[in-house]
Amino acid sequence: MKGEELYLYDAGVRAAQGIFCGVDEAGRGPLCGPVCCAAVMLDPADPIEGVNDSKKLSEKKREALYEQIVRRAAAYNVVMIGPEEIDRLNILEATMEGMRQAVAGLSPPPAFALIDGNRCPAPLALPAMSLVKGDGLSASIAAASILAKVSRDRYMLELDRQYPQYQLAKHKGYGTRLHYELLQTYGIAPFYRRSFLKNRSFKEAGPGCEAGEGRDG
Repeated sequence: MKGEELYLYDAGVRAAQGIFCGVDEAGRGPLCGPVCCAAVMLDPADPIEGVNDSKKLSEKKREALYEQIVRRAAAYNVVMIGPEEIDRLNILEATMEGMRQAVAGLSPPPAFALIDGNRCPAPLALPAMSLVKGDGLSASIAAASILAKVSRDRYMLELDRQYPQYQLAKHKGYGTRLHYELLQTYGIAPFYRRSFLKNRSFKEAGPGCEAGEGRDG
């Protein structure tokens, strides 16, 4: 859908529910790093051209839109839930907790939340509705998807600078063949989701996990 169609969808939600936020996440699938959740309240009087599902945008376009959204949105909040919480809760519940915190941290608060996916986090202090593939239907969810994706990617690039041996800039933590090969060599570092690796055997990261040490290939 085009950007104006996404804003048109939002206008219908706003007419029915009042001021609302869109909510989305990035990073449910990777082996390491946080899951990042974002909530965004767009200003209907100041539409941001080009807002769309983050997966349909180039990295350069996402970065440019990120700056526009944080500057022009009525409100936004980004929350990261780390590997320890993901292992403790499981990835679904960790994502729901991140979404809940993202919505709760908005100021001013919305009257309604539109959540990407097929499930709403609970408890929420406001009415909410889930929307499957909402990042391609709602401008507000699309904006949240951009904030979540860019925020997590930036975090992973910072981890890459600290732990270059894992080549996180290449795979962003996803389970690529290269990533598994590097895990065999260097072992599991503290920022890994151990629950995602329980069916595989990897050593604990040793001295080679010191920041700035080692890079293969």
